[in-house]
Amino acid sequence: MTDAPATPEATARARAIYDLGPTVIFSCRSDPRFQYCLYVPPQVGKGRKVDLLVAVHGTGRTSFLEFRDGFSEFGKWNDVAVLCPIFPVGVRGDGARSGYKYMAEGDIRYDLLLLEMVREVAEKYDQDWSRFAVFGFSGGGHFAHRFAILHPQTLWAASIGAAGSVTLLDADKNWWVGIRDLRERFGITFDREALAKVPVQMVVGDADLETWEITHKPGGTYWMEGANDAGATRPERLRSLAASFEKAGVSVRFDLVPGVSHDRIKVLDRVKDFLADVLRARRGA
Repeated sequence: MTDAPATPEATARARAIYDLGPTVIFSCRSDPRFQYCLYVPPQVGKGRKVDLLVAVHGTGRTSFLEFRDGFSEFGKWNDVAVLCPIFPVGVRGDGARSGYKYMAEGDIRYDLLLLEMVREVAEKYDQDWSRFAVFGFSGGGHFAHRFAILHPQTLWAASIGAAGSVTLLDADKNWWVGIRDLRERFGITFDREALAKVPVQMVVGDADLETWEITHKPGGTYWMEGANDAGATRPERLRSLAASFEKAGVSVRFDLVPGVSHDRIKVLDRVKDFLADVLRARRGA
């Protein structure tokens, strides 16, 4: 197949194959080092306006396809497109795995990169995605809650799954443990009122208890005082995050899933239930 000029019929067929339903992987126009794929409900091809869910992968990166496909049926029947960004390991040539989780890595701002991706696909599909939902599990849960802290005004919901380390809304501690230096680090002032308007879910398995990957130690890239203070396990840390958000006026739905360890697929139904509830309330209003 070539990219030579095509007939209208061929163009329409290619759009149906590559741009609607489960799409191919696209490079981001603003920074082609990063990619994304989507699930786009077929009704978008007929001019239908839909909502957007951003689903962020974990450290292994492969879950972006599981999320695209795992949310596809939900998206089709609930008028929701799904955008799955891909943040590769070692994009700066250093083999680093976790930069995206903390929003900034060298000159890369992952929060702003995501906003560029959303703008790009909104323009492509003629949609108003000035507000969207964000979901992430494990490393994606890192991203999701920190994005919500930095950009709550862009969200209609946030689902935070099994984040290994959490940023509490502590104005006495610096990023990433707290938020004291947001202005200096990101040029952003924390908007407590905007975050309080975002419906938030936190979801984790009650058997998600391994700590080898989430315990910070001196000398580690993200070590700082207070790095482990939110708890030892993922459920403990997510409980601390929920308490911090609730203290700031955020309504948090906390789902502790019985019998589930660190398994993203086994929490997706809880996430879909939460998003469906938010959509019903949002569209009803």
